[in-house]
Amino acid sequence: MKWTVLSDNRSCDSQLQTEHGLSILLETDRHRILLDTGASDVFIRNAEKLGINLRSVDYVFISHGHSDHAGGLQYFLGHNRQAKVIVSPDAMSGKFYSKRGNLHSITTEWPEIDDDRLIMVSQTCEIDDGIHVIAHIPQNHPMPKGNQNLFVQDANGEYVQDDFRHELALYTDGLLFTGCAHSGLENILAACPYPVNFVVGGFHLLDGQESEEELQELAERLKEQYPTTRFYTSHCTGDNVHDVMKSVMGEQLQTFRSGTIIK
Repeated sequence: MKWTVLSDNRSCDSQLQTEHGLSILLETDRHRILLDTGASDVFIRNAEKLGINLRSVDYVFISHGHSDHAGGLQYFLGHNRQAKVIVSPDAMSGKFYSKRGNLHSITTEWPEIDDDRLIMVSQTCEIDDGIHVIAHIPQNHPMPKGNQNLFVQDANGEYVQDDFRHELALYTDGLLFTGCAHSGLENILAACPYPVNFVVGGFHLLDGQESEEELQELAERLKEQYPTTRFYTSHCTGDNVHDVMKSVMGEQLQTFRSGTIIK
């Protein structure tokens, strides 16, 4: 298995661009899966600089409806003519907004997708040999406090708190991709019935939201309940959040950047 970060808020290579978005290419013995597409075509330009050909990708997985994870899909579909798109129908139908700062839309502008390329997932299932998608994640553990600023517009035009029914997680070959983990890292892990060796994605733990004590307690629970699991994060995980959790988890917690390659 190999995964390469194509788009992130941060970069480990000055030649690669950054953006508020996330896109990772996951390569296994059986599949080449694009995990989210960032906010724009940055992931395509970075892939070209890294010598990566995205035309042979066979699946693109969209973790949720926010534009920083699905905004680049329109560019990908113009670049790749074969990959099937895995997405929640709630992601495609929802109108999403953030109230961080001024109220603004974070809804994805969805491109036309041929029916034979579209895989709509509304319940946990196996898409293909070894590709498992987890849907409608139970919310039995604390949700990230940063969610309090995220809303969905209902049929009456009212802004209601986003319950993240549109969020999916993907598991294959011991790796669990969380997207932004709006549903909460512990909830996503609890919903995954398979052994998890690696957790990769954002944690949606923003600086200034959870207290240092809450972060330490979360890190301690993860370390105790998943002692052999390695966690890799960036994008929507704050720098201070990372430092606090790493003080508890040590080498079990790592960061990634645009250009990070893990084999």
